[in-house]
Amino acid sequence: MPSRIRLQRHGKKNQPFYHIVVADGRAPRDGRFIEKIGTYNPMTNPATIVLDVEKAAQWLKNGAQPSDTCRRILSYKGVLLKRHLQIGVEKGAISQEQADVKFNEWLQAKEAKIANAKSEQENKLRNVKKERLECEKKFNEAKATAVAAKRQAAAEAEAAAKAEAEAAAAAEEAPAAEEAPAAE
Repeated sequence: MPSRIRLQRHGKKNQPFYHIVVADGRAPRDGRFIEKIGTYNPMTNPATIVLDVEKAAQWLKNGAQPSDTCRRILSYKGVLLKRHLQIGVEKGAISQEQADVKFNEWLQAKEAKIANAKSEQENKLRNVKKERLECEKKFNEAKATAVAAKRQAAAEAEAAAKAEAEAAAAAEEAPAAEEAPAAE
């Protein structure tokens, strides 16, 4: 059975962390492996991939078959492109220097693309926080005006009740004062 490049799961429940390993195709998923060539953490955004590109390319040259997920990871990190360029060098289509230049150009473009995506995501998060803060400020202002209106209405009601009580007290005193001189 040929060797396989595949993921070996580690990490806690609901927090996966993978080792990228070369293992015998008959070995269990988390069992024996021949060599560890990297790690993959899908919990970060973007996913963190640490991979020894040279070892991975060498294992592909020796006939190791990657799993579907590992094929995507290897493609993302440029291992498949490096292997493709190396085949061109072996056939004499291009020189090693040309292959290295092409790979380095691709690698720089990929890193710039990733950095751009990270900065866009940070800007998006910053804008979302700004919008939430503005929304919260508007809500707090509306709530403060509602509380102020309620307090003013309560103060007016209290003042009206006080004025009514004073008027009632004055009305009670006035007839009592009129009756007292008449009784004399």
